[in-house]
Amino acid sequence: MYIIISLRLNGPAWVVEWRFLLLQTLFLRLNKMTIMALSSLLTRFNEPETLKMAKLGRTLRESGIDVTDLSLGEPDFNTPEHIKQAAKQAIDENYSHYTPVAGFLDVRKAICTKFERDNGLQYTPEQIIVSTGAKHSIANLVLSLIEPGDEVLIPTPYWVTYSEIVRLAGGEVRLERTSKESGFKITPEQLEAAIQPNTKLFMFSSPSNPTGALYTKEELAALVKVFEKHPQVYIMSDEIYEHINYSGAHESIAQFESVKDRVIVINGLSKGFAMTGWRLGYMAAPIEIAKACEKIQGQFTSGTNAIAQRAAIAALLGDLKPTHEMVQAFRTRRDSVIQWLKEIPGLEIDTPPAAFYAFPVVKSYFGKSTPNGERIQNADDLCMYLLNTAHVSTVTGRAFGEPDCIRMSFANSMENLEKGFSKIRKALADLQ
Repeated sequence: MYIIISLRLNGPAWVVEWRFLLLQTLFLRLNKMTIMALSSLLTRFNEPETLKMAKLGRTLRESGIDVTDLSLGEPDFNTPEHIKQAAKQAIDENYSHYTPVAGFLDVRKAICTKFERDNGLQYTPEQIIVSTGAKHSIANLVLSLIEPGDEVLIPTPYWVTYSEIVRLAGGEVRLERTSKESGFKITPEQLEAAIQPNTKLFMFSSPSNPTGALYTKEELAALVKVFEKHPQVYIMSDEIYEHINYSGAHESIAQFESVKDRVIVINGLSKGFAMTGWRLGYMAAPIEIAKACEKIQGQFTSGTNAIAQRAAIAALLGDLKPTHEMVQAFRTRRDSVIQWLKEIPGLEIDTPPAAFYAFPVVKSYFGKSTPNGERIQNADDLCMYLLNTAHVSTVTGRAFGEPDCIRMSFANSMENLEKGFSKIRKALADLQ
């Protein structure tokens, strides 16, 4: 790289001296300068809005402001005692060495037992890959399947990371927008129209983040009939919120034999067992995909944390009473939050059947002005207004592919939720 500098060295002596000194200083600085060329890979994807809002909230909190966090999807409960005891025992038993890339065999067997017990699904340990969180499992899958030119179909609203992992892999993202009227679920007609010859993967979650939408067995069966006509399409079913369900039995699309050899189930311990920091997720997949993911994971992280894996056995095979108690607390919070939202003029909200998010339609506030005269143009502006004025962190629906909504997590104490929604109610009332 060449830098051309034009600087006249004529004129009065003091001017010539000043210009010479300036030129000398400039060359000295250029000589010390390190020109950093980062990979263009970083331009393909964005920072998750969920983490961005949590970061902004922390910054305000560190400056002494009382911020109510409704942005992150993290249970505010502690990991159950029997799981912690299993981890402590593992430490005492010296589980401190490298682990198999795919996971300990007895952990993968425990996962198979869980699938058979809870979902009626038959898997072998060779079809299970244990990873550092469900997000890691999703990344392994996408990197093992998707090449440049491959299309990945994602119904909106969707979890923010799906599209960015696809872009990171060089794939093409195709978003299919659903509606509040359809329960934010894709219909068979939409699915049929959206699938293209180069569609290779369909990614969805049930229960859903951010809406809490839950596909029934009948709705899944209708989608399966479409997938049967398109054998080139793999199906990623993200079931991480399986246990946070207020409406009955969980239904997995993997139960349909006609497509099971194309279904990859993603799950983990973070949500149902309050183990976000333990970082353990897993997938169940056709053997060829499982082997591919194992190969990729072997170069990125190798095997998952040994202590977390031993704790996973206790979580998967142990007493689910703590999980059920946590879900009951979420149900109570959900009912209160939805009632508070319904009492705020201009918001549209239905009661989510699962997960721990409210996802109200907020477009009636677009175009209104804040007390400072700033105009709320969209959901991004509304979230920033609530953060900076009400000191409540939420997440814009745009990040999830639904620009008319915002996401509010009720994975927080009733005391904090009541305080947060009181501040939201006042802040929205101040908009003109």
